[in-house]
Amino acid sequence: MRPGPQAKIRAFALALCVALIQNPAHAQQTVGAVTNLDLPRFVSMKTAEAYARRGPGKSHRVDWKFVRRNMPLKVVAEHGHWRRVVDNEGKGGWIHYALLSRSRSVMIIGTDVEMFSKPAGLSRLVAKLQPGVVGKLIDCTKDLCDIETTDQNGKTYTGWVQKTALWGLTEAD
Repeated sequence: MRPGPQAKIRAFALALCVALIQNPAHAQQTVGAVTNLDLPRFVSMKTAEAYARRGPGKSHRVDWKFVRRNMPLKVVAEHGHWRRVVDNEGKGGWIHYALLSRSRSVMIIGTDVEMFSKPAGLSRLVAKLQPGVVGKLIDCTKDLCDIETTDQNGKTYTGWVQKTALWGLTEAD
């Protein structure tokens, strides 16, 4: 007796699953090959300036220059001492890991984003933040994040902001 079409489909699906398990190159990479940290993940700029190159190494052409300390960047790939990063607009390239910090920061992407002193209830308005403002990520709840930012005059503001107004968060935040 010959196997029917359903048996052949089941056998093919099982063989495909076994092949994917044995050859993880076809599976989506979720951790970096160099650091064993999650990919993608967010980091921040350690320096005030960093060149984003076309490939991982100083011999590659510079395509972009980041000019903001603490700016959040998304690491999407790793190669040796180099990390492929993108900003909130999708621009980026390969940056040497020494120019990046594991400290987390976020960027305001909404307009006139309100920062409140507490995450719930009646709390006072601390500030209205404009797009591009960068802040240190302190903590997050389901819908809000506690951030700290400093204005051009050196005054520090700390408060809670809607997650939807922030770039630099993972699903786990």
